[in-house]
Amino acid sequence: MSTPSRSSPLALTVLALLHFQPLHPYGIQRLIKQWGKDQVVNVGQRASLYRTIDRLLTSGLVTVRETGRDQQYPERTVYELTDEGRSTMRVWLGEMLSAPRQEFPQFPAALSFVLMLAPEEALDVLEQRAAAVAEALEAHDKSLAEQREIHGLPRVTMLEGEYLRAMTAAELDWIRAVTDDLRSGRLSWSLEELIGFAESTGQQALSGQTPSRPDLGPQ
Repeated sequence: MSTPSRSSPLALTVLALLHFQPLHPYGIQRLIKQWGKDQVVNVGQRASLYRTIDRLLTSGLVTVRETGRDQQYPERTVYELTDEGRSTMRVWLGEMLSAPRQEFPQFPAALSFVLMLAPEEALDVLEQRAAAVAEALEAHDKSLAEQREIHGLPRVTMLEGEYLRAMTAAELDWIRAVTDDLRSGRLSWSLEELIGFAESTGQQALSGQTPSRPDLGPQ
């Protein structure tokens, strides 16, 4: 009996590519990069791709079509999609499109502790991020323009790029609004204010001790 495989962006991508044609792992990785899917799927480590294929194979979602060798390359195993893999791909696709999932990115996690910096320090690092995000937005615009105007791709093939562009633009707008508030003083905090707030609302350690004093930089 096959073992159920858990869904992941990389596993979905492997199934989707094998839906079009049988491929060996190198061919899968090459197509991911050629089609720009490396913007939404992490294939930086080839080992993760092989582990994913192994899980799909164990689960009966893919099967070995053939193993061959030629003069240029070492022995390569070609995989193809099974009927179960084809139906599972559609289930995963529907789930990922319909149901938001908490993914715990690092930026919101860092924002939740930004009060440990002084406002001037927070302004500095957020301005650095704004510059980086602005560059990313420019790259998204350039890529989408090339896909539309040079390659003439159908819009449906660029939806993930449109989404990434929209999310990047929204992040940039938000960061700029926050940095404007930091620069004007509309958003500010101090060590004393934070400790006073914690004490007034009972947000202390369970032992009843005063919260540790964070390093807020120069006072």
